[in-house]
Amino acid sequence: MKQLSGLDSAFLDLEDDHQFLHVSQLLILERPDDPDFAPYPAWRRQLADRLHQLEPLRRRLVEVPFGLDHPYWIADPDFDLDFHVRHSAVPPPGTDDQLDQLVGRLVAAPMDREHPLWVSHVIEGLSENRFAILTMIHHSAVDGAAGADLLELMLDDVPDAEPPSHAGEWTPEEPPSTAEVLARAAAHGLRRPARGLLLAARAGQSVARASRNPAVIDLADKVRGSLRGPLGSVLNVGRERDPEQDLPRLPPLVTPPAPFNGPVSRYRRFVHRALPLAEVKAVGKESGATINDVVVSVCGGGLRRWLLDRGELPDQPLTAMIPVSLREGSDDGEDEQWTNRVSATVAALPTDVDDPLARLGAAHDALRVAKQVFAALPGELTPDAAGLGVPATVTAVSRALTRWSTVAPAPFNTVVSNVPGPREPLYLGGARMTHYIPVSAVADPVGLNITVQSYVDQLDIGLLACAELMPDLHTLADAVVEEFEALRAAVRGGG
Repeated sequence: MKQLSGLDSAFLDLEDDHQFLHVSQLLILERPDDPDFAPYPAWRRQLADRLHQLEPLRRRLVEVPFGLDHPYWIADPDFDLDFHVRHSAVPPPGTDDQLDQLVGRLVAAPMDREHPLWVSHVIEGLSENRFAILTMIHHSAVDGAAGADLLELMLDDVPDAEPPSHAGEWTPEEPPSTAEVLARAAAHGLRRPARGLLLAARAGQSVARASRNPAVIDLADKVRGSLRGPLGSVLNVGRERDPEQDLPRLPPLVTPPAPFNGPVSRYRRFVHRALPLAEVKAVGKESGATINDVVVSVCGGGLRRWLLDRGELPDQPLTAMIPVSLREGSDDGEDEQWTNRVSATVAALPTDVDDPLARLGAAHDALRVAKQVFAALPGELTPDAAGLGVPATVTAVSRALTRWSTVAPAPFNTVVSNVPGPREPLYLGGARMTHYIPVSAVADPVGLNITVQSYVDQLDIGLLACAELMPDLHTLADAVVEEFEALRAAVRGGG
């Protein structure tokens, strides 16, 4: 029995009747030549043989009465694989657009909390002798990096691999008694204040380091400069203003309005596209940029094109929340793989820049500043801080903030995430996986998520949006691809 962290629990607490926080993977595979190959039984058998390695798929929630503590995971004694593995299809002719429509409908459904929080759909009927697998796992169980690890355990790195040793061997657990979880909640309640003091000390050390960081000084300067009235007049006495200062600026404190910011409905629209990874790397290498710079640049340029076509481009740059994995370079002796170790920073998108090369430079500068701020401020403490409050109170506050966010300005306009994926091909039996497409989540008041996943020789792009806020999501996806083509031409033309 393992307890959820505060951050894991937060992804459960933020759900309501119109926003569901599961993250998904859409895999597209080529059927092998074997005429006896059948995708649904092959996938069901693959998971059955590997369940002993796939802990997040075996465990279900045990709630603590009255929300006095975070829930627990137990290995489900009533586990039923047939409940989780499902068979779907698209009608002829089986186009990618039809697949995207089906995915948008499937991810708009909540998870059943009486079962382990995942569902996998084998989708047949695709053209060109292909099939797809959509696997949805609740964000409380894994973050993006852990989800990528889970996928590599589900599949094989060679075709027609033998089943692993100890295939399907695992031990279920009996649910704890109410008295047991209440006793644990009482003990945790006694330790919570001491944990808060330790966390405050660590945060203080980070803030002290931040006082010497130029990006954080810039943030403080921006806050002070935005003040109005008598207080602002006092605090700004003697403040020098240098309009020619060329240091990269932090995102504006007030995010400009965008059509996809507002209360989200329970309906989703999904679209996917792909870019050649070698070409993306070449653009970065020739311009001195990283793959992440290129991703943020083309997303910002695509949004600019889409907003210009609608006549709704704001003068200020849009902002994006950029998830940051805390697993890389962690020195905290991480001993729990299947949990959330993620934080975030905010960066300006170059939607206010009208030249592709200049947009790439602006994206590079914005990400550099965002990284400086994240490194200086205690963002790495996010998972620990999320667990300090009494869960019932945290839940009430989270839901109140969610309702308030639908009438207040959005904290950022969209989410842009770039996740490294497998570099070698993966297989289901003799079927080779050709695409690994991320499908994330949206929540009030940010109705658009763009996630990019690398796989072998390409970047797969998954765009998810509230269907009512962005019914024309496919035009934005096309604009992102057009922006990459324009950037590639600009780099090769030396302009």
